[in-house]
This record gives sequence, C-alpha cells and structure tokens, in this order.
Amino acid sequence: MTVFSADDGRHMACALQLARRGLYTTDPNPRVGCVLVRDGEVVGEGWHERAGGPHAEVVALAAAGARSRGATAYVSLEPCCHHGRTPPCTRALIAAGVARVVAAIPDPNPKIASQGIAELEQAGIRVDIGLMQAEAERLNRGFISRMTRARPWVRVKLAASLDGRTALASGESKWITCEAARADVQRLRASSSAILTGVGTVLADDPSLTVRDFDIGRQPLRVVVDGHMSLRPEARLLHLPGNTLVVTAIDDDEYAEPLLAAGAEVMVLSAGPDAVDLAALMQDLGQREANDVLVEAGATLCGGLLHAGLVDELVLYLAPHLLGSGARGLFNLPGLERMQDRIALRIEDVRAVGQDWRITARVTDNGKS
Repeated sequence: MTVFSADDGRHMACALQLARRGLYTTDPNPRVGCVLVRDGEVVGEGWHERAGGPHAEVVALAAAGARSRGATAYVSLEPCCHHGRTPPCTRALIAAGVARVVAAIPDPNPKIASQGIAELEQAGIRVDIGLMQAEAERLNRGFISRMTRARPWVRVKLAASLDGRTALASGESKWITCEAARADVQRLRASSSAILTGVGTVLADDPSLTVRDFDIGRQPLRVVVDGHMSLRPEARLLHLPGNTLVVTAIDDDEYAEPLLAAGAEVMVLSAGPDAVDLAALMQDLGQREANDVLVEAGATLCGGLLHAGLVDELVLYLAPHLLGSGARGLFNLPGLERMQDRIALRIEDVRAVGQDWRITARVTDNGKS
C-alpha cells in the first residue's frame, strides 16, 4: 500500500480543484485536473475544459515545457491510453519524460481496465493510485456511473415547506423556496447532462428547464415523461435553445407528429398501458452519453423513480413555512407497512441557502438496487 506524503496530498488537492473548473463544461467527458511538480516546485497546471479540447495532462505539459522531465504528475483520473477525439495522454507523459504519476482513481471505463497504468509502468514511470479517491469519485459520479452501470447518476431535486409539502392542494407552488435557492438550482442544472420531468409538471407550470445563469456553451437535454400523451406542441420547453426528448408508452403518429414538427424527438418505451419504462429510459440516456440527470418533477415521477431503484441522490430545499396536511407531498410511493421497508438515506451535506436549508442525501438502500 502506497504511503502518500503531505506534499502529495497538497498537490492532489490542487489537481482536484483544477478539475472542478470543468464542472459545467466537460460533459460527456470526466472532470480532470493535473499538476506537474519537479523538485518541490509546481512547473505546470492544467484542466480539461470541454470535450474535444486538450486533456488536463496535455495542458499541464505544455505549461511546463522542458521542466516536465523528471517531474511528478498529479492527476485526478488515470491518464487515458486510447485514441478518442484527442491522442492518448499516456504517450504525452512518456514523451515528456515524467518520472512519476499519482492518480486519484483508475479510469472506470471497463474497456480501459487500467491499461493506462500498465503502459506508464512499462515505460519506467512509477505510478501510484488512490490518493484522495473519495473526493475524485464524488467529482465524477455521473461519469463513473455511466461507465460501470451503463446509466447516469440520477439526482432528484425537490423543494418543500418545512412540513414536507411541495405545493398547495390546488397545485400552486410558486414560490416555495427563496431566490437564493432557485439560483442554486441553476448550478445543478448547469452540471447536468439532462433534466428530466413529467408531463404533469409541464402542464401545471410550463417550465423552461434551461440553464440561465451560467454560460456553459450548451443546454442540457430536456426529457419529458408523458405516458398519457398529454404534452402539447405549444409547451415552452419545445421552443427554447437545446433539444427535447419526449418519452411515451404508446406509438401514436397523431400524437407524435406535432411534437416532431416543433423540434422534439419522440421515443416509445412502454412498461404497460400509459406507463413508461423508466429503467429502459435510463439505459437509453446512458447510451446518449448522459452522465448526470437532474430530476425536476412531481410526486408521481419522483416516486416511480425511487420505487424502481433509479434514484442515487436527493437534493431537498426546505423553506421556513408550513403548507398544511392538505398540501401535496414529496413522493407517491406504494404503502410502506413495516419499518424495514423504509427507504434508507445517508445525509451527505446540510447547509443554509439564503433563508432555506439544502439537504443532500444519498439513497443507500431502497430494496431495488
């Protein structure tokens, strides 16, 4: 087992901080940072900014120039060893004469299977893996999920009153949370590959589901689950920048044609009458290279995803007011009659956002995953 020094930890922390600069722009690639250090001095830094652009290692090597020879490269992800949109980073590191590579995590792509590590070691470069692994995995949960489970990381965003209500009985919900919380949701959207909602939410709120506060050079794919074929071509999200995918349960040309004319893609994934196959949808989004999916939907779709074992994380914004017992709840779930049937969560973060509280929780066991 490798024993890492305090300097190793400091430089890897810097590499991870650099990787975070690509949080909103690297999709569908992972977020990666690199720091080159020789004789205790940082000689080059870089991060992967966007797909098709140079990788973090190449940027750092270019910054270091001849000082790369004999240096240690701290990288938040195992250097790639295959030709994609750009040449392999392993060959660049070898050609530059780097002496050591410290990587936080191996490449999760099963086709790679640590081949990058093997290539570097065969060239005489020392490779150490596992420094700040948890932090690196958290930064790229979506990419890791797609590589290992063939589906995205699914994050459900919810806004509720302190008594757990998302809307009045009439459906009125604007605005439960404060302006700061709504701005924070823009950050979640910007880091997502796709935003998933149900047709009920579209009919009730006519949302845009766009990123407005960040200039990320793209819009996440908007996905509408419409098992009842209720979506109309006048919906706002069909007429905004970016692409919209409508998923239904019945192959009906009369329903699909006006949506297609409005620019949407219509896909049929049936799990029965009026029921969309949510697991198949997640597999399809994985094939579309979606790493992170943000769910902004009502209790029916959120409950269906949770019951199907497809939710990985909850982000709950709690506002300091009460809506009463007649108001709408967070999830429509089958009756849980025994305590052992409850869905287990692990709280990962709690913090104030304006006047509201944001709770981030992992779904640890819902009996399906």
